[in-house]
Amino acid sequence: NINININIKIKIKIKIKITIFHEISKKFFRILVENLYIFLPFIMNNKNYITPNGHKVLRAELENLVKIERPKIVDIVSWAASNGDRSENGDYIYGKKRLREIDKRIRFLSKRLDISEIVNPLQQKDNKQIFFGATVVLADENGEEKTYSIVGIDEANASENKISWISPLAKMLLKKFEGDSINLKTPSGFKEFDIVEVIYKEIL
Repeated sequence: NINININIKIKIKIKIKITIFHEISKKFFRILVENLYIFLPFIMNNKNYITPNGHKVLRAELENLVKIERPKIVDIVSWAASNGDRSENGDYIYGKKRLREIDKRIRFLSKRLDISEIVNPLQQKDNKQIFFGATVVLADENGEEKTYSIVGIDEANASENKISWISPLAKMLLKKFEGDSINLKTPSGFKEFDIVEVIYKEIL
């Protein structure tokens, strides 16, 4: 009986330690994700390349949050706070939660804009080598074409074929020339694609 009790206590202690470790790991991961914008520049050599339009979009979002969204939520929170018990006040609770989300987004956007380096594709009009800001036309062995634009991390959008300059496809394309070929891994295996055209135009 004594041995059984000792084994049970040991198992309980192990479970407690594992639970504590998991909780600490989750908290650390959450902090890391929330502050990714701080670590990202160091990983990327302090460069946050972005197109003029991408910069404009981030700036517009930041100004909207600071000048319109945040003041509106502050008014709602102030009004809700004046209505009595805050613990059961849905408007107050939602307002405070939304305010935290807005402030977090404002901090993120501010940091990203502070370290941004605007690269205008139009400055490389006649260049047939692929760099940041290039729009690239690829063709497979059947002649089917796909077009991709290489943009900043904050403006990548798969549905618009805008790929981040640190994505695997972009890394494969960067510094290649019009007329070169690349091998891409597809669901059906590796396929060869020809770089049909390299264009430098305004990316919207």
